Amino acid sequence: MLTNNRERKSIRAEYGKTLVELGRINPDIVVLDADLSCSTQTAMFGKEFPERFFNMGISEQDMMATAVGLSTVGKIPFASTFSMFAAGRAWDQIRNSICYPKFNVKIVATHGGITVGEDGASHQALEDISIMRSIPNMMVVVPADCAETAEVIKFAAEYKGPMYIRIARTNVPDVFDRATYKFNPTKAVIISEGMDVTLVTNGETLAEAIDCVEILKEQGVSAELIHLPVVKPLDTETLVQSAKKTKKVVTIENHSIIGGVGSAVCETLCEYAPTSVLRIGTNDEFGQSGEQRKLMEFYGLTGEKLAEKVMNFLGKK
Repeated sequence: MLTNNRERKSIRAEYGKTLVELGRINPDIVVLDADLSCSTQTAMFGKEFPERFFNMGISEQDMMATAVGLSTVGKIPFASTFSMFAAGRAWDQIRNSICYPKFNVKIVATHGGITVGEDGASHQALEDISIMRSIPNMMVVVPADCAETAEVIKFAAEYKGPMYIRIARTNVPDVFDRATYKFNPTKAVIISEGMDVTLVTNGETLAEAIDCVEILKEQGVSAELIHLPVVKPLDTETLVQSAKKTKKVVTIENHSIIGGVGSAVCETLCEYAPTSVLRIGTNDEFGQSGEQRKLMEFYGLTGEKLAEKVMNFLGKK
């Protein structure tokens, strides 16, 4: 299922290419964008299927409401913009017009987390997972690489109901083998088994967590790594079993530690398997402008920084 090829590729480009592939197969797929189609890569679909592509301009609320209308006549709308604008500006329409009546709208939000980089705090969505997972009827998915993104988008085209899919701006390393990986919406993915600590992550920080596991191994720590692409509904069983085994859990996310993966894990474990948890992400603060890798280092999200924090958590430094 995993690949040894760690080539960095554009996860957004994978989204655009997958939309085109699906569009050739299913004439009911339509795509909407809020004047960011070159950045979100939905422009690929617009070029091949101009009659099924709708650039709504800088009007995210209208985009979501229009997607609802299209869904009521049997279309499968994919609506895209930056995570900040999807979760923030269009929250009312997502809650009341999409999720409450459970319409079949797919929101694919790009540019999530601090790795939006130089655009700074105003564009760095650190709260979107928290906002979206709090809405009833919404499935929330954060794929880790291009292979998984393609599988998630194909699943979304078949799934009946609202989905929020968050993808990164950055080029991400391959993690999964495209030929063998299958997305399972009900199960987390155990990347590596271990006995001393459980690491839980998703999205672009999965590759960093894999590096962290290798660094910990060199220091005599056996880490179990769980990839949690579906934040809601959560795979409680896999998480609880691992926590009971290792007795220590660390969550890693390119998101605020409030309301995201860290919160979801703590909510679950506090009810089913009380465990000591360290949450790594951005604290109760806004992001800042900077080069992507430097921001990852500053917020402690690189493999090396993660390993340091885990060792401290385990009392081994």
